[in-house]
Amino acid sequence: MSGSDMTAYSLTLEQKTAFAFVGMLLVFLGLLIVRCFRILLDPYSSMPSSNWADGIEGLEKGTFEYALT
Repeated sequence: MSGSDMTAYSLTLEQKTAFAFVGMLLVFLGLLIVRCFRILLDPYSSMPSSNWADGIEGLEKGTFEYALT
């Protein structure tokens, strides 16, 4: 290969930037896919440990039916 052949195969700055951006997007997509599969396999581990009735004021736990009537 001569010097002119090497310059024909070199990437421009715009192409290098585009490849770097696509690479970062692929890494981000891979992380999101892993996170989604972890949530699908164990959905209850991502939920907060507090109870749904902790924030209700004036009602005791188990008296939700009385609040509806």
